[in-house]
Amino acid sequence: MKSINDRSQDIGPFVSQTDDGVIICRCEEITKGEIRQAIHDGMFTVNEIRRYLRSGMGLCQGQTCGKLVKSIVVQELDVIPAQLDPATSRSPMRPVEMKVLGNEEVSHV
Repeated sequence: MKSINDRSQDIGPFVSQTDDGVIICRCEEITKGEIRQAIHDGMFTVNEIRRYLRSGMGLCQGQTCGKLVKSIVVQELDVIPAQLDPATSRSPMRPVEMKVLGNEEVSHV
């Protein structure tokens, strides 16, 4: 059984597939082929692919593409899904007024 942490494993050359043009991450417009190429470039985890391509960093924060990216990694590396850690979740960054954080009423003077 292959290990996700074994960086010495040869996963073979990148061979394009007919569906490589399919958009996987709609927010960042990342295709299946780009994800597959990233894996062949040495990005073996969902977090590495996220940092490399920005998949899952758009408005949906990976809610739409997260499972698809994981399934592509599983397929390319020929590992079981349980070996892959989920992507690190982070809150979307948006400006927030201090009154919201302080939970205070605002009086309009």
